[in-house]
Amino acid sequence: MTMLSTSAFYERATRNIGTLRGRAEGLQTALGTGQKLSRSSDDPVAASRLRSLTRADAMAAIDTTNAARAASDLTLTDSALSSFANHVIRAQELATQAASGLLTGDQRKGIATELAQLGQEIARLANARDSVGHALFGGETAGAAYTFDAAGNPVYAGTASAGEMPLGEGQSVTRGLTGPEFLSFTGSSGATDLFAVIGGLAAALDGGAADPAQAARDALGDLAGGLEAITTAQTVVGARLNWIDLIGDRRVQTSELRAEEQADVGGTDLAATVTELQQVMTVLEASQASFAKLAGLSLFNVLR
Repeated sequence: MTMLSTSAFYERATRNIGTLRGRAEGLQTALGTGQKLSRSSDDPVAASRLRSLTRADAMAAIDTTNAARAASDLTLTDSALSSFANHVIRAQELATQAASGLLTGDQRKGIATELAQLGQEIARLANARDSVGHALFGGETAGAAYTFDAAGNPVYAGTASAGEMPLGEGQSVTRGLTGPEFLSFTGSSGATDLFAVIGGLAAALDGGAADPAQAARDALGDLAGGLEAITTAQTVVGARLNWIDLIGDRRVQTSELRAEEQADVGGTDLAATVTELQQVMTVLEASQASFAKLAGLSLFNVLR
């Protein structure tokens, strides 16, 4: 009977002290990691919510990457559109000069040469590349946006529209423009494009028109239409960049709310945890002292 009671005493005391030590270690771990849950079984409901919040953070990181890619491509697009606009403005200046009846044939040919160079530069810009090396104005195509036929005329080789980039929360943005969206427009003689207008004017001033001054005056209206198409495209690109910024601000706010919830659900309350740890350590020390004292007693100590 004495052996059984002694065994039970040791077992119970060891179990109680082990439980207190385990609790102390758990509190120390919570203080060190800043997380009060070391395993899902500690609080299954809280652990499930934390997993959901972690998944949301991972998806937000993907959305942030997509937004950065779209913003980069649209910024490149906006920069290229500014260059297109500058070239068209220069072409307008040259056409205005050529419209004067006071110029000589050689002077008009000099203007034609500069216009031809502007056309080549516009063709080069039309085949610019995006942040990953794909055609900036070719939609979804990986190759060149424009190819050239036997006569050297640009021919659009891209897709009908640029790709959509998801931004999260069910929102998306078109990451760019296709060439025909701003290089093609309706001119004085119907559908045309910037390549044809500038190329045609250059040819007319180089001896291809009976009245080059009139050809220059006619081209001014078409160049104005081309510049308007580019300006409209710049407005569209600016609106898309603003949309990305707006969604990004909402994403940051949502991320901050998730961080607060993660701290509430799984974060350690430092003040409460330190207080509880001190209490557990006090009880543990008292339990160990009591156990040591009781373990040293015998029936003779009690009888005395």
